[in-house]
Amino acid sequence: MTERTALYAGSFDPLTNGHLDVLKASLAVADTVFAAIGTHPGKTPLFSFEERVKLIEAATKAEFGRDSDRIKVVSFDGLVIDAARKHGASIIIRGLRDGTDLDYEMQMAGMNETMAPELQTVFLPASPSVRTITATLVRQIASMGGDIRPFVPTAVAGALTAKFAK
Repeated sequence: MTERTALYAGSFDPLTNGHLDVLKASLAVADTVFAAIGTHPGKTPLFSFEERVKLIEAATKAEFGRDSDRIKVVSFDGLVIDAARKHGASIIIRGLRDGTDLDYEMQMAGMNETMAPELQTVFLPASPSVRTITATLVRQIASMGGDIRPFVPTAVAGALTAKFAK
């Protein structure tokens, strides 16, 4: 059987329980999943690339145990299709929360298919319990001292609390 490799791209700033939900589903679809952190020179993320790598690794280890070894964290700064090709992925994973996500993601999948027909986009619906979570809302809640523990893994909650305590 051929090894299936997938790429799941995002900013992961911060990693949320929604991201973990999609990563869990990704492990059912692929043997190896690259969690590809997008880096943009014009944007200043809350967490550095190195911090995000550590948080993803800690959270996936806590959540998936030995299966976390199947998740590799990498960076990319160009097109998702180029990152997928670079890492030998044949699958691009996209998580869907709602119909708005679907409309946008269908457009992206169509463009990606035109540019890279060898890559297959796989949409994974978020579990109902995590559909409302966005990294943007988590950052806003954390910045105002709110309780973000229901929305993020334990390691991320600690890192967010420390970040905004400064």
